[in-house]
Amino acid sequence: MASSFSASWVRGDPRALEFLSDRYRHRTARAEAVAAAAARPVAPALHAALVARNARLAPSPARERNLELLARPGTTVVVTGQQVGLFLGPLFTVYKAASAIVAARALTEETGRPCVPVFWLQTEDHDLPEIDHCLVPRSAGEPLRVALALADAATSRVPVAHRHLGPSVTGALAALRAELGTNPHADDFLERLELAYRPEATLADAFADVLSALFADEGLVFLDPRDPRLAPLAAPIHRRALEEASAIAGKLSERGHALTEAGFSEQVHIRPGSPLSFFSPDGIEGPRYRLDPAERPGTWSLVGYPEGATVTTAELLGWLDREPLRFTTSALLRPILQDSWLPTAAYVGGPGEIAYFAQLSPLHAHVGLAMPLIVPRARFRVIDDRVRRLLERLGLSADDVNAPRDELLARLTAREAGDAFESPEAIEARLVSAFAAELARLGERMATVDPRFARAITRTDKTVRGGVSRLVARYGRAITQRDQVTLERVERLRSYLVPGGAPQERIHGLPYYASRLGGRAFTRLVLEACEPFSGSLKDLTP
Repeated sequence: MASSFSASWVRGDPRALEFLSDRYRHRTARAEAVAAAAARPVAPALHAALVARNARLAPSPARERNLELLARPGTTVVVTGQQVGLFLGPLFTVYKAASAIVAARALTEETGRPCVPVFWLQTEDHDLPEIDHCLVPRSAGEPLRVALALADAATSRVPVAHRHLGPSVTGALAALRAELGTNPHADDFLERLELAYRPEATLADAFADVLSALFADEGLVFLDPRDPRLAPLAAPIHRRALEEASAIAGKLSERGHALTEAGFSEQVHIRPGSPLSFFSPDGIEGPRYRLDPAERPGTWSLVGYPEGATVTTAELLGWLDREPLRFTTSALLRPILQDSWLPTAAYVGGPGEIAYFAQLSPLHAHVGLAMPLIVPRARFRVIDDRVRRLLERLGLSADDVNAPRDELLARLTAREAGDAFESPEAIEARLVSAFAAELARLGERMATVDPRFARAITRTDKTVRGGVSRLVARYGRAITQRDQVTLERVERLRSYLVPGGAPQERIHGLPYYASRLGGRAFTRLVLEACEPFSGSLKDLTP
């Protein structure tokens, strides 16, 4: 089984560091990255587009100051970004924004050069099922799933920049209010959502409205790559992606093979000869399609387009000159667009993005761009008053809750019963140990009698271990069912901290926490807990 690249990289595994440097850990390397980025000023056209886009957001003197700084040579940026999920998507959206802000402050303090935090709105993607919902924890049972009712969500290929929320957002907001309305700060936060998430608004505009209000005091700047004013600036990158597709794909394939040989998965599969750009043949607000080489040289297949349509390189380049907004980036091309537009000193990313960057070094080298510092985003686990009470009643730590459910329940029940019930782990260890010892002795005696007897021993060992494991699991369930109160408390605790077995930050949305603590209060809590250049998990305790 392939190892997780991001986990190995954060641990400092030499295998991972061969593919992606951990320069972010070293102050000297950080200063070098800032100096290199400072030599690349923001183009006037890009700056004008940023000013116009950010003017649509709630007023923020701090953001205006940061935009002014971006017009000055020598200013650098720390970038992060995320898909524009409903009601800001998972909690880690807020953690990424806060991480970029804190990293930008730290680089400014360390180097004396101005550094501005920038949030890249990932509006080019078309994967609606990933962003059309928000999950709210409940005191019992599964989280409440609040979602938009978009009929074509599963099949749409239209970039989300052009997707309007539609009438179903009213029902989604009503569901949030019904669930959270009695919380102390619900009115303030839900009113903020209701102002932004209107049926006629796009997912991207509503997302930016709310996130910019939360971080108005910090001056977070927003960039939308689907801004029509930016399309001509993206055209040179798409031109190279088309004209040099074969060479780029070859280098990335070599990189992917090397990652696989080192024991890691290739995060993004590379298709031989395919460019890293998508094309929308039906117009700038139409579906986007991947391009694959067709049989005839200089011709491309539109993968997934009806009737197997093709397009020539000359036709694509013509469209690129006339309507560059018909082209959108893939996951691997987006960082190239970012670093060609912005003086990027660092990028703050999550585990998946870190794995992308492990593949990207050959592409940055190919286009003549320096790789920015890659910084892991902050990771948090919210331990509010409800969670604290449950932990205290059960005598557990937050880390204990990461154990498998049945194991945790059995341990608690055995502890409460004292010596009456031995722990399932102890029983399984004793049974397996005794059987393994006897089996080993039998194997030694039979080795000279029947050489094939060893196979029978191996099969028997596997069968018996499986049977013991099932027996012990049944034992654990039996003693657990004696205490329904403990069972219910454990289920509630797991639903708060590890919903569905996943980290809280990847599942729960902001509305629950903001309605209980206040949107800005929660944001301040995150900012105060953020440590620059640290990806370790921390507990937030309001």
